[in-house]
Amino acid sequence: MSTSGLKAISPVPTAADFLDIVLSKTQRKTPTVIHKNFKISRIRNFYMRKVKFTQDSFDEKLGGILTEFPLLDDLHPFLSSLMNVLYDKNHYKLALGQLRTARHLIDQVAKDYVRLLKFGDSLYRCKQLKKAALGRMATIMRRQKDPLAYLEQVRQHISRLPAIDPNTRTLLICGYPNVGKSSFINKVTRADVDVQPYAFTTKSLFVGHLDYKYLRWQVIDTPGILDHPLEEMNTIEMQSITALAHLKSCVMYFMDLSEQCGYTVEAQCQLFHSIKPLFGGKPTMLVINKIDVTRLEDLPAESRALVQEIIDREDVQCVQVSCYSEEGVMDLKNKACDALLAHRVDTKLKGSKINSVINRIHVAVPKARDEVVRAPFIPDIVKEKKKFDKNDPDRRKLLRDVEIEEGGAGVFNMDMKQDYLLANPDWNHDIIPEIMDGKNVADFVDPDIAEKLEALEREEEKLQAEGFYEEEEDIFDSDDEREEVAAREALKHKMHSQSIKKSKKNTPRLPRTAGLRTLSELSSELKKAGYDPSSIEDRATMLAKVQGAKRKRGDDMDIDMDEDGSDEDGDEGDWMDVDGEGDSPNKRVKSNSGAIIAKSARAPRTNRQLAGMRDTEQASKAVKLRNLGQRGRNMLAKAGEGDRTIKTKMPKHLFAGKRKGGKTDRR
Repeated sequence: MSTSGLKAISPVPTAADFLDIVLSKTQRKTPTVIHKNFKISRIRNFYMRKVKFTQDSFDEKLGGILTEFPLLDDLHPFLSSLMNVLYDKNHYKLALGQLRTARHLIDQVAKDYVRLLKFGDSLYRCKQLKKAALGRMATIMRRQKDPLAYLEQVRQHISRLPAIDPNTRTLLICGYPNVGKSSFINKVTRADVDVQPYAFTTKSLFVGHLDYKYLRWQVIDTPGILDHPLEEMNTIEMQSITALAHLKSCVMYFMDLSEQCGYTVEAQCQLFHSIKPLFGGKPTMLVINKIDVTRLEDLPAESRALVQEIIDREDVQCVQVSCYSEEGVMDLKNKACDALLAHRVDTKLKGSKINSVINRIHVAVPKARDEVVRAPFIPDIVKEKKKFDKNDPDRRKLLRDVEIEEGGAGVFNMDMKQDYLLANPDWNHDIIPEIMDGKNVADFVDPDIAEKLEALEREEEKLQAEGFYEEEEDIFDSDDEREEVAAREALKHKMHSQSIKKSKKNTPRLPRTAGLRTLSELSSELKKAGYDPSSIEDRATMLAKVQGAKRKRGDDMDIDMDEDGSDEDGDEGDWMDVDGEGDSPNKRVKSNSGAIIAKSARAPRTNRQLAGMRDTEQASKAVKLRNLGQRGRNMLAKAGEGDRTIKTKMPKHLFAGKRKGGKTDRR
């Protein structure tokens, strides 16, 4: 696991937030209504469910924290040591251990109280047991305030650590403070490390990346180290020591011979010898920096002898660079990368894996059987083939030349059809339209199609001349076919008549308007039949006069009809219109009360809407009062059984505060 794998840790809530999250979830996700008259088993289950749910919520949250924080024993030794330096291994393990213990204690509390709830004999006792269980769980969590706060600090710091992969190709820069380590990493990578003219500018590990020989390399800039015992080193220096001890890398030890860093050449050589055990088995480069100020040749004899002693060691290469003038910087990068590659290959060849593979590899080298020289055979056509020369005017024309002639890339379109292999090369650019199913017009071409078309037209003309299309009967080729069509038509007619009969089953035999005839129509029909209609005409005229007199007396008069359909005057309900002079029988009449009454046999004797009312004014006032009384209920019309009710979203225990004595309004 690299440090990038440690960054995906969820935030750790404080103890108070932890309690709010869990109790709020219990309130929202479990039932909230219970009554003392319910069956005791139901009351017990209600409170047992709350206790178990709270325990599960604590278990889930604490389990998530314990899973996401890594165990130091499972990490790479470099990451484990780095976390020990930065966060103190004992403190880290203790914090995780306390959370693990808290989870176990909460599980035990829940288990004990669920067992007690099974014997609860009343709602009050069950409620008190639930309250005690949640209270003890909350007390356990409040005691975890410090471990949770510590782990949140660790999480925030881990997320800011550089993404160091301990297994990849690594260049490690070390040395005294202010010797130019950060300047070098800024030159060879895209990293942006702060560079200042004072010691300990770099306080933590910085990582940059570079590409060399198509491989990705990581370059680590370490804080400066002072030459004193390991026990006296601070956290900043210990990060460098941890990286040197655990990372398989090429070590680049920087020295400043100009002594501008504030440390003598002798002190810098002494530090190299002090930390030399950490370089064991790693390619080492002695980098003499700031040669624009002082070179190795410019040193006094005593100081130069100290540096030469380091260079004369077998496994140390010396490179002189200047990060200011960039002299030798790229050369140093290339030499360091090559040295590390060679070292990694040697390590693999010396390792145990090579032994299991080497015995299966055999390199065959052919041996000459006589003194005859057997040169490779090259055909003459290949020897005679003219080599392409773009300056030769008679050279073969390439597609690239055509592209340049016709406008270059983005304008030129290559001809995809010029190399089609067809019988005639002239056909290459023929446009053949494609039609349905991927078939071409050519697939349907018939050489005799013109003759066949003429023969078909002649046959059609002959049929028309013979009257083949004139009579419908000629369509049928045989008597059987004609009979079959006739039977089908008869069946269709029968089905149609049956459906009409069924649809007319409950309808009146005559339409109601059929009985309405004018007097002139009736008298003319009677005269044609040989009857005298004068008496009927006289009666109709008299009735029309009576109706006219009634209308003049007042349109508001009720027309009370007897049950048999005749009015009080004894006139029949079925009366006759005298050529449009009278009213229609369906005409509605307005009564004294203002109600509309249909002038027909079915009209009620009284208007029920006015029952018990003095007049229409009193009736309208009653309607207004009724509507006013219903207004309140109409405004609350949402709260029916089928309506979706939205309860308050706020968890009550977060906002209600501490309950005072005598208050029992919440569970």
